[in-house]
Amino acid sequence: MAFLSTLIGKPVADVNGDPVGHLDDLIASVRSDMPHPLVTALVIRRPRERWVVPMSAVAVLIAPAVPLTRAAGDLPRYEPAEQDLYLARDVLDKQIIDINGVRVVRVNDLELARVDHDYYVANVDIGGLGLLRRLGLARLAERLARGAGRKAPASVIAWDDVELLRADQPLRLKVPGEKISELHPADLAELISDLKRMHGDNLLAALDVKTLADTLEEVEPDFQASLVEDMPDERVADVLEEMAPDEAADLLAELPQDRSRDLLDLMQEEEAEDVRRLLTYPEESAGGIMTTDFVVLPEGLTAGAAIARLRETARENETLTYIYVADSRDHLVGVVSLHELVLADPATPVAEFMHRRVVSVGLLDSQEEVAQAVSKYNLVAIPVVDGEQRIQGIVTADDALDKVLPTAWKKRLPRLYH
Repeated sequence: MAFLSTLIGKPVADVNGDPVGHLDDLIASVRSDMPHPLVTALVIRRPRERWVVPMSAVAVLIAPAVPLTRAAGDLPRYEPAEQDLYLARDVLDKQIIDINGVRVVRVNDLELARVDHDYYVANVDIGGLGLLRRLGLARLAERLARGAGRKAPASVIAWDDVELLRADQPLRLKVPGEKISELHPADLAELISDLKRMHGDNLLAALDVKTLADTLEEVEPDFQASLVEDMPDERVADVLEEMAPDEAADLLAELPQDRSRDLLDLMQEEEAEDVRRLLTYPEESAGGIMTTDFVVLPEGLTAGAAIARLRETARENETLTYIYVADSRDHLVGVVSLHELVLADPATPVAEFMHRRVVSVGLLDSQEEVAQAVSKYNLVAIPVVDGEQRIQGIVTADDALDKVLPTAWKKRLPRLYH
C-alpha cells in the first residue's frame, strides 16, 4: 500500500538515471466494469512544461525515485480519455457526503494498492492522519500515538463505496443509503449548509420537489433565498406549493418583489392565495407568522363523523394535534385534541367534550405576545382570530418561539406537532 501524498513530488529519472522532472499527479481510469480506478499514467512536472507518460513506461511506481524504462527523448506520451481522472487535481480536498455519519467530509489522501503489475485506487482517506501525511507530519503523529500507548487513528472509505459525479460535483457515498433523499430533511439541511455553494446547489438539484421543500423549511428564510436564487422559476413555484404557507411566505418575502410576484403567478391559485394573504400582515405579527395549514370542523358533528371528515379533508394537513370547532357563522367556539377525538365514543357529539375556553391571539398581536401565550398555556399551536372571532390560521410553537429563544436552544425542542 502507498498513499498519493507520499508519491507527489518524488523525482522521476529515465532509464539512464538522468533526471526528467518530478511526479506532479497520477491519472486513473474510472470504468463501470472496475470497482477501483486503474492508474494509467504519470504527470511529470518539468521546468516549463508537463509530460503525461503512460504507466507502461514506468519501471516501479513506489520507490524513492520513480524510474522509467526509456530514455527521456524516447518516452511515449499519454492522451487522457474521457473516463480518466487526475487524482491530485480532481479528488484531493474535494468534499464527500458521508450518509452514514450524516456529515460532510474532505478527501485528505488516496491509498493505492498494487495488484500484480498494476496499481489501483483502493481507499479514500478522510481522517486527520491523511492531512498530517500531506504536511509531512504523519510519522511524528504515529510516534506520539505509540508513546501514549495508542494507535494513530485512521479513517478511510473504500473507493467502491464512493460514487464519482461530474468533475464540478463532490464525491458521494453510495452506501449505506441508496438515496440521499432518504435522510431526514433536518440532516439534509445541515449537509447543504456545510457544503460549498456549488456542491450544495448540485445536491439540491438531485432532490425531488417534496424532499426539497421539507429541506428548505429546516433553514432560515435568508438562506432559503440564496439556495433558490439560481433555480428555474417553475421548480421554485412547485417547491413553494409543497411548503407550508407560512414558510412559503417567509421565503417569498426574502426574494426581490418582481420575482416574488412571478412565482406567485406560477403557483396553483389556491396555494398562492393563502400565501398572498399572509404577506399582507406585518412580518413579526401573529398574522405574519401563522400558517393556514389547520383543521376546523362544524360543531354539530359526532366524534365518528368528525374522524370520517378528517380522513376526507385532512390528508395533506400536517398539523393535526388540535382540531378547532366553529359554529354556523364560522366563529371559533371550541377545540379538541386529536387524542381526545380518537378515544371518544363515535356517537358522542363533539360539542359535548370539546374545550370551549379557547386561548387565541389576534392577527396583529406581536410575536412576543404569541410566544408568551404558547409558553403560559403549554400549547403546541395557538389559533389566530380576526375581530369577529373567526379563525384565520394557527401559529405553531416553534414559529412562536423562533425569535424569542436562541437558535441553539430552539433546535433542541421536539417538533411535537408533526
